[in-house]
Amino acid sequence: MTTKHKVAVIGGGSFGTAIANIIADNGHDICQWMRTPERVKEVNELHTNEVYLPSISLNPALRASADLRETVAGCDTVFFSIPSKSSREVARQLADCIAPGTILISTTKGIEFETNKLMSEVLLEELPQVRVGILSGPNLAKELAARMITGTVVASKDPGVTSTIQDLLQCSYFRVYAGSDMYGVELAGALKNVYAITAGMAAALGCGHNTISMLITRSLAEMSRYAVIKGADPLTFLGLAGVGDLFVTCTSPLSRNYRVGFELGQGRDLNEVVASLGQVAEGVNTLRLMKEQSELLDIYMPLVHGLYDIIYNGCKVGDVIGTMMCAEQNRDVEFTLQ
Repeated sequence: MTTKHKVAVIGGGSFGTAIANIIADNGHDICQWMRTPERVKEVNELHTNEVYLPSISLNPALRASADLRETVAGCDTVFFSIPSKSSREVARQLADCIAPGTILISTTKGIEFETNKLMSEVLLEELPQVRVGILSGPNLAKELAARMITGTVVASKDPGVTSTIQDLLQCSYFRVYAGSDMYGVELAGALKNVYAITAGMAAALGCGHNTISMLITRSLAEMSRYAVIKGADPLTFLGLAGVGDLFVTCTSPLSRNYRVGFELGQGRDLNEVVASLGQVAEGVNTLRLMKEQSELLDIYMPLVHGLYDIIYNGCKVGDVIGTMMCAEQNRDVEFTLQ
């Protein structure tokens, strides 16, 4: 470590805590903002966050606070780990607390439902004085908190942001790659949640490995098709933020969106599943936005439409699969290097 940073993490969930723990491991001054005094006391006195990261011991150097202004005071870098539905509200609370030029890194893999805006867009609207970046990749919080070897991508239009975050987070178990396609990295992180629900449902129905493999690959094609129309680089989707994150969320029971799909595949009601999860599954809201956008922009997205019909229109899984299997057969690989 060449420079000691003063850092804040906004959000007391599993991923925010995992990131805060890495920063503490690396010897930086770190404070994590949490809404509830009880959770703050647990982190500060017991060095655990049992609700979100059970059986994980946190670095004793990690401090927590329920005071937002106190948390970010004097910080040069802030990680923003708030669910998409609450992001704008919390960003507004930060507006008069955060200094101009502060690096603000969003880790939220979601889209604002009311506006269809990505988190970087929301943050820049509410906090135009900051330098924004995105952190995304196959980063299951429980594995990261257990210090299992993990890779991620930090993307920003500002090279100073990416180099600072690499210096801040890089360690023996966490490798941080840099990218400039902030929009593509952020879009990939949001879109893959929808397909994780589909994969979880397929697993619950006992589908074979051939089926899951086809599902993940066609999900990647659908995501890339959407990304190109929206202005992202499709090659971004071949990296950790794209295929890497898609693979882990479509195959691991640690993925919240996968668990939603698995429970739906067992016949449970969506509202009941979401309530029992106890954490936000971003893919549920993203699905509705993608369905609307695919129709508005005329993007071919049969997996999105099929899942939407199952969840919101009460269609049977077998009927939807039959329709998709009989659909027009498009090209396997749609994007090539010139």
